[in-house]
Amino acid sequence: MRCFSCSELSFKIICKTCVERLFVPNISTRKVGTLDVISFFKYSTLETLLHSKHKPEGYRIYKALANMTMKPFIKEFVESDDRDVYIVGIDEYVKSGYAHVALLTRAMRTKCSIPQHSSLMAQNRVNYSGKSLQFRLEHPRDFVYKGKSDIDVILVDDIITTGITLQEAQKVLMSHGVNVLFALTLADVEES
Repeated sequence: MRCFSCSELSFKIICKTCVERLFVPNISTRKVGTLDVISFFKYSTLETLLHSKHKPEGYRIYKALANMTMKPFIKEFVESDDRDVYIVGIDEYVKSGYAHVALLTRAMRTKCSIPQHSSLMAQNRVNYSGKSLQFRLEHPRDFVYKGKSDIDVILVDDIITTGITLQEAQKVLMSHGVNVLFALTLADVEES
C-alpha cells in the first residue's frame, strides 16, 4: 500500500514520516457564541484528506486522523477530569458504507467517555459545502436529539466553517437538559 499523502510505500494509510512531519496537530480554540470549539488543524493542512470522507479510502483516513487527534485528546482529558462525559457526534449519517463523524467519536471511547452514536441527527440533509453564511442560516439542519438528558457532553464534528451547525446542535442539546462542555473538530476553516 502507499501513503495517501506522499505516495511512499507504507503499511498504514498515512505513513509515519507524514504523521511526524506534516500532520502534527496545532491545536486552536475558537469561540462560537457561547461554545468553545477546539480544532486540531487548520483546514488547509488537511484539505485533501478531509475530502476523502465519502470515498472508499476515507474510512481508513478518518480512522487514522481520529487515532492521531481525538484518541490522545480524550485520554488526557479523562486523566484530569474523573466524571463521566458523553461524546455526541454531529449527524453520524452513514454514507458510502460508514459515518465519518462516527469514526471520530468511536476513537474517543474510554471508561469515562462514552460515545452516544446517532443520538443527534439532522432532518435536513442539505450540503453546506461552499455555501454562504446566509444560505446556512436559511437552511438549518433541524437536529433531533434521542440521547440521554442531564449529562455532560463533548460535541464532535470534522470541520468548523462558520460554526452555525455547532451552535444549532448546542441549542438542541441544551433544550434536552444536556450540558455541552465544548466541541472538538479535526479542522478549522478560519485562518487566524
